[in-house]
Amino acid sequence: MKVGRVVKLDRGYPLVHVEEEGDYRCEHATALLKGEKARAVIGDRVKIKMPEGHDKAIISEILPRKNAFVRKDPTEQALPQVLAANFNRVIIAQPLAETNIRRLERELVLAHETGAQVAVILTKADLAEEGAEADETVHAVEGLLFDEDLVVVSTADQESLERVRALVPPGDTAILIGKSGVGKSSLINMLVGEEIQETAEVREADGKGRHTTVSREMIAVPGGGFVVDMPGVRGLGLWNAEAGIETAFADIEEIARDCRFRDCKHESEPGCAVQDAVGRGEVSPSRLGSYRGLRQETEDIQERREEAARIRTRTGHPRRHTKRKQ
Repeated sequence: MKVGRVVKLDRGYPLVHVEEEGDYRCEHATALLKGEKARAVIGDRVKIKMPEGHDKAIISEILPRKNAFVRKDPTEQALPQVLAANFNRVIIAQPLAETNIRRLERELVLAHETGAQVAVILTKADLAEEGAEADETVHAVEGLLFDEDLVVVSTADQESLERVRALVPPGDTAILIGKSGVGKSSLINMLVGEEIQETAEVREADGKGRHTTVSREMIAVPGGGFVVDMPGVRGLGLWNAEAGIETAFADIEEIARDCRFRDCKHESEPGCAVQDAVGRGEVSPSRLGSYRGLRQETEDIQERREEAARIRTRTGHPRRHTKRKQ
């Protein structure tokens, strides 16, 4: 029995690295797939065995995870989907010229739910028009952050690239998340110093790129740790995100402590400190709307989980709802 770490996932089988030995292409033991239907993800530490006469190693056990990046499975009503495990930092990438504040709020919630450190990178600064609009975007993003690092990256600014490299020190692993086309692969190529990740040309009309990353792989950063370029995902449904919301919306959570009612929904209740803060201009109506929407989403998924648990108790097997993958 050997212990290693999953360093690559693609459409085939996990690649597991064992220290001082090398890489093993693996498949999961039948017991894992039939039992809890658990599968190893990028970053997982696993136990593998080498059956005689078998062309692949077998993952027999997934060791306990330090943390994980989890979203609601887009094909299910009430199941989690783990995308990565055992990392030190989540780096969120968004393009400076087209920063989506509402999506960034959601990404911050999911990132903080992992318990890892969080950083935000605004990419393609060299393609954004200089002036008040870019400054307003940076200011708006700064308004969402508390202890998180923020780096505005330009291919012409080597110092900005070094600031990103400092986010992945030796011994650490960072996962890089963001919608397709935000420049994650280009950023990794700049960090590594060679074209290790395939990129698509940016269209001149709108500055957008096409999604190119289809696998998850731990990539060594020279003089630093490892970074994982996560394929762009459209669906970022929340799963058990109470702690993430509390951290990402710490400003509203702090104000809400002064509400008259403990279960205040911050709508039209008397004595709502959050609505008072909105009236004074301390909290924007759109930010409060996002907060309330994400809170409601978390409550809804919790209700579905409880319903699914009741169905399992009555029938002895889960009720599965499927829809088109995102």
